[in-house]
Amino acid sequence: MGQNERAGRCVVAVDGPSGSGKSTVSRRLAVSLDARYLDTGAMYRALTWAVLRSGVDLTDAESVAKVAGEVDLRIGTDPRGYGVTADGVTIDKEIRGPEVTGAVSAVAAVPAVRAMLVTRQQEMIANAGRIVVEGRDIGSVVAPDADLKVFLTASEVARAQRRSAEDAADVAVTAADLARRDKLDSTRKVNPLQQAPDAVVLDTTELGIDEVVARLHDLLTERGVA
Repeated sequence: MGQNERAGRCVVAVDGPSGSGKSTVSRRLAVSLDARYLDTGAMYRALTWAVLRSGVDLTDAESVAKVAGEVDLRIGTDPRGYGVTADGVTIDKEIRGPEVTGAVSAVAAVPAVRAMLVTRQQEMIANAGRIVVEGRDIGSVVAPDADLKVFLTASEVARAQRRSAEDAADVAVTAADLARRDKLDSTRKVNPLQQAPDAVVLDTTELGIDEVVARLHDLLTERGVA
């Protein structure tokens, strides 16, 4: 893409495991940049909800892909409040429930599912102008030409404490579930969770949200795209 074509555009890719602060940081950064926001994880969760609703076997990749190809999935890009629907049903709360959380890694590992959603995500990014995109393969697969690629990390303890506080769940149980999801997401054959070679790694264990957002602003300013 030439310089003129990029005028007015800014794509920020934020990757990292669950509990690293991706969602809160990405939404707040998008608001401060007057940009759009895309939660790719919510797309996989919404599709997982649709798969569970259909009753197909999660291990039947062909059936899971069939559901993915048929469901009318819609997600907003307003960082101040976006909605997620599947076949016209609003499922903002449902996709954060334990049933979807327990199944989303399996659904996201289906190659045909990833191909469909990555294509959809790339189309949304291309039409957004300024956008902050969060997920697990944004810098490496979805938006490899992003203006800024960030990989957020945090200690296992910090991640478990953050996530258990959100869900009012036991920290030990949450830690075990995060470890399970980390393994599934980082070892899947297609588009695994990984740090892009040119991503800036930021450990958020001891940092507040405002501090993380400020550092990202500094990085964007250095690149002349803030």
